[in-house]
Amino acid sequence: MVSKAGPQDLLIVSYTLLQLAQERFAGRRWHTLIADEAQAIKNAAAKRSQAVFGLDADFRLALTGTPVENRLADLWSIMRFANPGLLGSLHRFNERFAGPIERNRDREAQHVLKRLVGPFVLRRTKSEVLQELPPRTELILTVTPEAAEAAHYEALRREATNEIDSEIDSTPQAQARFNILALLTRLRRAACDPRLSSPEFGIAGAKVQAFAELASELVENGHKALVFSQFVDFLKILREPLDQAGIAYQYLDGATPAAERTRRVAAFQAGEGDLFLISLKAGGFGLNLTAADYVVITDPWWNPAAEDQAMGRAHRIGQLRPVTVYRLVTKGTVEERIVDLHHEKRALADSILAEGEASALPSTDDLVALIRGQ
Repeated sequence: MVSKAGPQDLLIVSYTLLQLAQERFAGRRWHTLIADEAQAIKNAAAKRSQAVFGLDADFRLALTGTPVENRLADLWSIMRFANPGLLGSLHRFNERFAGPIERNRDREAQHVLKRLVGPFVLRRTKSEVLQELPPRTELILTVTPEAAEAAHYEALRREATNEIDSEIDSTPQAQARFNILALLTRLRRAACDPRLSSPEFGIAGAKVQAFAELASELVENGHKALVFSQFVDFLKILREPLDQAGIAYQYLDGATPAAERTRRVAAFQAGEGDLFLISLKAGGFGLNLTAADYVVITDPWWNPAAEDQAMGRAHRIGQLRPVTVYRLVTKGTVEERIVDLHHEKRALADSILAEGEASALPSTDDLVALIRGQ
């Protein structure tokens, strides 16, 4: 089929199939190449991205709602596809832009990068495109942990602080930042439920009980909800109270086969199940779940763009009811400070792609402050 494609023929192919048949697609020149959901090639070193970069085309177009998901290198990779050579090599880009902007909040570097990519970016926000969407309300549901859970979390936090203090002067900056993010992930898991970080203690978290009460209330009032978590093992814990209460639900994570994924989505849209439990990687995009009018974010994600994508599964074309989003946040944990810092990560893309001033990614010092509880 690839070899027979001619003028006015349209080929639609998944990134996975493109990677598997890379030589066939790279063996000819294409008139127009469109990368939809282009955040899929945000990692320039991935085989998927390399397969896309290897295609030869007269015109290239990248479509994405999240050109910067985690770091500025995401933008470099997408521009490497759309306009090869514009931002130089990845090493030079990190040296000239990513490092100064992400670590030092260098506004001059922001301005230069914005001027470089500006002529090649057409940006429209959801509010500009979908003006007839019903309103979306976002609420924070603060969960107060029991004494044993709070003590467990505090012990982990102090342990993380001591580990940082022992490494801060002897570890290279890049490695130190990686270690800090790993420690933050451990604290985030503990804030969800102590069993995720210390199963041997057998302490059930208050967030599970709060979720069970919220789920029962929503179902009793005739609502349907999407329930998201970054951690698959936490979703499995959340299923337990639903099973005990006899609440019907659908479930989706990265291990769900494609055909079964499609079946479960269709079943939920048809009314089978009051809740749909979905992992971040499995449900970040590509799902239309307008049967739900509530979204529950069970753990605030370090990447707020992923939260926006999750909310968009229900708050999209075809939704006729107002959508309410609940974030479950455990009091006295890193989750509270992550929510406070969300605006900084949302501002990263705006600082490069839109007009006006904005902040960059949190610095390493900011990350350390999250762990220290400052």
